[in-house]
Amino acid sequence: MLRELNPYNLGCLIALYEHKVFVQSVIWNINAFDQWGVESGKLLSREMFDSLSSQVTALNFDASTNGLIQFTRKWDE
Repeated sequence: MLRELNPYNLGCLIALYEHKVFVQSVIWNINAFDQWGVESGKLLSREMFDSLSSQVTALNFDASTNGLIQFTRKWDE
């Protein structure tokens, strides 16, 4: 338990989490830094940005994402 959440304590928690993930990847013999999903996330974010900045009504995302895009468009007006 932390007595106070401050930048130092938060940094320690993040460093601990990163170390834990690295040690697990060594034990399990996997490359934790081979992030194939990052590239697909970049492609998806470009599509989302284009959808946010255009007025196209037919969106090719799931219902939740479509709803959030519509909400953001209305909020931006």
